[in-house]
Amino acid sequence: MSLVTEEIKASASEMYHGDEICQEKSKFLLEEVGMPRGLLPLRDIEECGYVKETGFVWLKQKKSITHKFDKIGRLVSYAPEVTAVVEKNKIKKLTGVKTKELLVWITLSDIYVDDPPTGKITFKTPAGLSRSFPVSAFEIEGEAKEKKEDKDQAKAAAVEVVKEV
Repeated sequence: MSLVTEEIKASASEMYHGDEICQEKSKFLLEEVGMPRGLLPLRDIEECGYVKETGFVWLKQKKSITHKFDKIGRLVSYAPEVTAVVEKNKIKKLTGVKTKELLVWITLSDIYVDDPPTGKITFKTPAGLSRSFPVSAFEIEGEAKEKKEDKDQAKAAAVEVVKEV
């Protein structure tokens, strides 16, 4: 049964249909709340929406997928419907996401990054267990390199300005 009712859809601040726009909007939202853009590597998204007043977000994809985050060697399963409540540096009341720990699939309920940033992202289960990983493990591969190059270029430009003064 879907957690996204017609009432929720009616109150949505934003709602989109189609994989391309939903991919773009989901990555933008993750970035806006301070999360790594590669955190939700969903495919074939049919619908996504956001209720700004409550922070409720939903993403519906054609079928469930399993994704391996290579940098940490973890498998994560995403159900056809993923919902959450988002706020700055936090994703709460998460549904539809599980991770494989040893031989068992464990439901995730909360995700947060430290503020001020420490470079760590923490995942919690409904039972209160948690595990932290580097934020860089959840960034989109090409984008992480681009950000580093941009920072390096900005540093080089700042050094040049200092030398001129």
